[in-house]
Amino acid sequence: MQKGIAASPGIETGKVFVFREQAVSIDQSAVSREQAEHEVVRLEKAVGTSLEQIEAIKDQTIEIGKEYAEIFEAHLMILEDAVFINKMKNKIRGDLITAENAAHQVAEEYIAQFNNMGNAYFKERAADVKDIGERIVRNILGIESKSLSELTEKVILIAEDLTPSNTAQINRNAVLAFAVDMGGRTSHTSIMARSMEIPAVVGLCDFSQKAKDGDMVIVDGSEGTVILNPDAETLKRYQAKKEEYLKDVNELGKLKNEPCKTVCGERRIEICANVGGREDCAGASDKGAEGCGLFRTEFLYMDRTALPNEEEQFKAYREVVESMAPNPVIIRTLDIGGDKKLPYLDMPAEQNPFLGWRAIRICLERTDIFKTQLRAILRASSFGKVRIMFPMISGLAEIRKAKLILKEVQDELEAEGVHFDKDLEVGIMIEIPSAAITADLLAKEIDFFSIGTNDLIQYTLAADRMNERISHLYDPLHPAVLRLIKHVVDASHRAGIWTGMCGEMAGDIAAAPILLGLGLDELSMSAISIPRVKKVIRSTNYRDAAKLAEAALNLEEPDEIRAMVNSFLSGLNQTPESIILTEGV
Repeated sequence: MQKGIAASPGIETGKVFVFREQAVSIDQSAVSREQAEHEVVRLEKAVGTSLEQIEAIKDQTIEIGKEYAEIFEAHLMILEDAVFINKMKNKIRGDLITAENAAHQVAEEYIAQFNNMGNAYFKERAADVKDIGERIVRNILGIESKSLSELTEKVILIAEDLTPSNTAQINRNAVLAFAVDMGGRTSHTSIMARSMEIPAVVGLCDFSQKAKDGDMVIVDGSEGTVILNPDAETLKRYQAKKEEYLKDVNELGKLKNEPCKTVCGERRIEICANVGGREDCAGASDKGAEGCGLFRTEFLYMDRTALPNEEEQFKAYREVVESMAPNPVIIRTLDIGGDKKLPYLDMPAEQNPFLGWRAIRICLERTDIFKTQLRAILRASSFGKVRIMFPMISGLAEIRKAKLILKEVQDELEAEGVHFDKDLEVGIMIEIPSAAITADLLAKEIDFFSIGTNDLIQYTLAADRMNERISHLYDPLHPAVLRLIKHVVDASHRAGIWTGMCGEMAGDIAAAPILLGLGLDELSMSAISIPRVKKVIRSTNYRDAAKLAEAALNLEEPDEIRAMVNSFLSGLNQTPESIILTEGV
């Protein structure tokens, strides 16, 4: 048995298929000045081919979810980055080396820079550059990359690493599970595995060197273990474990149309899905979502070379609203900045972009962009139940200015005779400590709160969740975080409005009983998390959850709280494990 990182739940047993790309030999010989121009042409042709290939892969990936197709939008941006490509050309001409050598060297420079930043986010960017660099080199050399879409026999995929483009092309009818030497829970490979609902274990170090084609292997994506060539007794034990897991999944499926209410029915929570576009709506409904608690509109802006116009936005919003009808859809206004950049929007480099010009701050300054989006959202509100939500609010002034602009747009549409929902609810995300602390003041201005825990936790604890050295400090169950949530919920209820949550914490079953006890009215999460969170809540007595939350608020350390919650879940006959998906909320 070898222990790795549980990346995607499920248990599968099958024959090994070891995926290894053909080794590439880099020609390091010198070229003449005349030959250098020929090498530049080879590079340009390879870059063009790479662009076409990634466009095709991106289109394939939309079937998994629009947010995952954005991974390849980032790849396209790298390929279209003149600085990146010109560095390769300059190396060819300046160092008089081959195109493949120049592409390899420049890619390695970027990879080293990103890796040296000591941040998980930038390590993912290093993985993107590695994927792109290898693709360019292969296309220069005319080596066709293997496609996992061509697999037909049912196998367990073993690899040293799987690039995003490898993973996106997996034939889901053939690949039962996969086990990878590299990667972590938040890597592209792990995120996409969960979306495709393929069991996966990553971070296995050297497993691909031990396994051979045709070997038998067990992959337990729930526990994060793999067993190579198991004996008969082990096979029997894991077969029973798999049957129990599938039985559990089947039971969860039966909850699809059941309300998310506590054992005695004294408390009901609206359970919703976070979506990135119409493509995500069917999966959300299939998992039992009672609406969309977060429509991430930034994806409409990121997959292009210019701002989307009003008609394009209206069509996208209408599609989601109609797909989720009659259930509500919360549309978050443009949330870019931080780690989400738009190449066509002049966004100056900032020393700390997560504390800089982003989200509502951009919208209040670029009212032309904001008004266009608001017009599209309001028009879509005629086709279902729409709620508008402003992100990154830090105080009253921003709410009042945003509402004033919204009123201007409503007046314009009314004067034009355009229909929209005049009673549409307006809310804000609580993701900055200043907003959480002054929730009682903010509640007087809006109709609802939605707590964005991803940012709220990292701002409260001053801990970048993508920084591996301090990731242990980023803890949703920290007493400070729980007390802020309690303060926000209480303030909203005193003001007669409701509070939801749309950050990753909402989809964590280890947090579900406490969130229930704290009084949350709505939880919105990745669709895959809905059944298990619903099961926990339906198995819980509200009074017990309230007592649990009260006790948690009085404990000193996150580990004490976690141990108490795990004990509580065990008493419900639930597995005390967290199922957390990274969504960039």
